[in-house]
Formats: sequence, structure tokens, C-alpha cells
Amino acid sequence: MKQGWYLIAFYLLVVNCFAFFLYGLDKYKAKKQLWRVSEKFLLLTAIIGGSVGALFGMRVFHHKTLHKKFTVGLPVILALQISLVLFFWIRTDSALFSFLF
Repeated sequence: MKQGWYLIAFYLLVVNCFAFFLYGLDKYKAKKQLWRVSEKFLLLTAIIGGSVGALFGMRVFHHKTLHKKFTVGLPVILALQISLVLFFWIRTDSALFSFLF
């Protein structure tokens, strides 16, 4: 089972780096008035696990910071993802959180 966590961690690293890159790319294209990355695709990368990279991309590149869809949506997506991880972690390794119950 430990190998499964390494695969998940690797997946999250890759998808977050990709999301960060996309925000930078979209900001660059916006400045140059070129074809843009769609907002749906930017949000999709957050939904599939790249929410941390998307949030960092928003802050570093100062991109999509005035859009409520992103300023509210990305933190909500991240909170839901953290909640799901904690839920499944508690269910699979209840001894880890025995001090709470």
C-alpha cells in the first residue's frame, strides 16, 4: 500500500506543476493577445488535483485574481480535496487519528 501513496504523490506533483505552468502560459498569452487557455481547462486542472499549483500560479503570475470563479472557486476546490483525503485517510488508518475519538 505504501507504493500507492508514492504514485499518488507523484501524480499530484506532476498535475500541480502542470497547473502552475498553465497559469503562467495563459498570463503570457493574455499579455501578447494570443490564443488563450480556456477557463474551463484551468479549473479542470485544479479539479483533477492541481489546485495548489493553480493557487500558486494565480498568486505568482497575478492571473485571474479578479475573477470570483477563481478567487473563491480554487480555495473551495482545495478544501474539498483536503477533506476527501482526510476522510479516506481516517477510514483506512483509524489508529492515526485515535486521539480524536
